[in-house]
Amino acid sequence: MTQPTRKLTMGSLFDGISGFPLASVRYGIEPIWASEIEPFPILVSKIRFPRMEQMGDITKLSGAYLPPVDIICGGSPCQDLSCAGLRAGLTGARSGLFMEQIRIIQEMRDADRKSGRTGIHIRPRFGIWENVVGALSSGRDAETGQKKPGADFQKVLEAFLQVEEPYLHVVRPETGRWEYAGGILGVRSSMAWIVWDAQHFGVPQRRRRVFLVADFAGYSAIPILAIPDSVPGYPAPRSLPRQIAATLIGSSFAYAGRA
Repeated sequence: MTQPTRKLTMGSLFDGISGFPLASVRYGIEPIWASEIEPFPILVSKIRFPRMEQMGDITKLSGAYLPPVDIICGGSPCQDLSCAGLRAGLTGARSGLFMEQIRIIQEMRDADRKSGRTGIHIRPRFGIWENVVGALSSGRDAETGQKKPGADFQKVLEAFLQVEEPYLHVVRPETGRWEYAGGILGVRSSMAWIVWDAQHFGVPQRRRRVFLVADFAGYSAIPILAIPDSVPGYPAPRSLPRQIAATLIGSSFAYAGRA
């Protein structure tokens, strides 16, 4: 007898008007809770997802007490990373809230581990992050305050990687310029990122965003972000998904290393 497939669940941080939950339900993923502080977006979300619980201010939440979910998504504030702003980067008060997403993921995984879950069953299994493409080039030296291109994205990658493997570090490219698609394999976890432009997905405007997927208990992050089917603006694939993944990653494919 075939075992029924369990529906994946997700939580949405910096939820806005529930873009991540809206996408998730189209693929059979159930949004359980969301965190947002602005009244109007919360109202929109309640209309769209009346059963999704609104948790409020992310800085007042603890991952240990939130309902455990398989996936935690977040599009943290972009103002300090955007090329249109002063580029305070992750040291800025708004974009620095990204670390709250990492904190909540870590707290939830620690609590799930203490409850007796192990390996691939520890929640959340996956983390997803979205932001402006300027996140790939922003950054300042922590000691001098001078510009250090690419340092912020290095911190983002390390933060996700160190959720499960705190002894691993990510090396910033010598040029400070991160590729628009890349991936990292840890000892037992993986990450991948890619820049997509909304104009290729039916939106009449050029709007590039970087999307990052972290798999805290396996190597699925890279194939998750591969393009298995053709979409407007992208050619139909002529290779197997694993070959597509290798092409997308290119020179940005790397293994994380110990300090």
